[in-house]
Amino acid sequence: MTIRVLVADDHAAIRAGLTMILDGAPDVEVVAEAADGAAAVRKAAALRPDVVLMDVRMPGTDGLEATRQVIEAGTAQVIVLTTFDMDEYVYGAMRAGAAGFLLKSVDATRLVESVRLVAAGDGVIEPSVTRRLMAAFASAPTPVAPPGLDDLTQRERDVLVCLGEGLSNQQIARRLGVGEATVKTHVSRVLTKLDLRSRVQAAVLAKDAGLVR
Repeated sequence: MTIRVLVADDHAAIRAGLTMILDGAPDVEVVAEAADGAAAVRKAAALRPDVVLMDVRMPGTDGLEATRQVIEAGTAQVIVLTTFDMDEYVYGAMRAGAAGFLLKSVDATRLVESVRLVAAGDGVIEPSVTRRLMAAFASAPTPVAPPGLDDLTQRERDVLVCLGEGLSNQQIARRLGVGEATVKTHVSRVLTKLDLRSRVQAAVLAKDAGLVR
């Protein structure tokens, strides 16, 4: 199955470079480009791609607001891709429901693999960002159980813990001894019960609730 991608960036040269890399993969097709956030939201709604690569700094509607709108509309998964490794962008992307956060310095192989992972329902975070997040959680106050946590079944809690550890669907399936389709169903139920928009948000919540050390 071909993974359909929309590339949103206000620099034409960057859009062209990303498109060339992605179109070079046999299972990926760039179906549209957008030069600003508003255009990205419109085109995502019209074309319903599997993944949107979203720049943060764009004129008009910025990438974080565009991500929020795309996720709320349910039109695509979003990977925020930016030059700036800043915590405000990282947390903004997570709050907006992005399934991934990568720097534009990412190499071509990892970019394509990240698109595949997100299209398959997984999440991706830049390694340097992951380290900072872990440090932030380690210094956070005493965890508080979020609303909805008690509504999860034991298996759903197990899946939430796995998400907090950053495991992929395939890894979760192996650990719990179930099929990947079953894992996807559990992930979907976890997100619904906890009122979350992405598995990245679920991972943050799992750590914040003290389910993962």
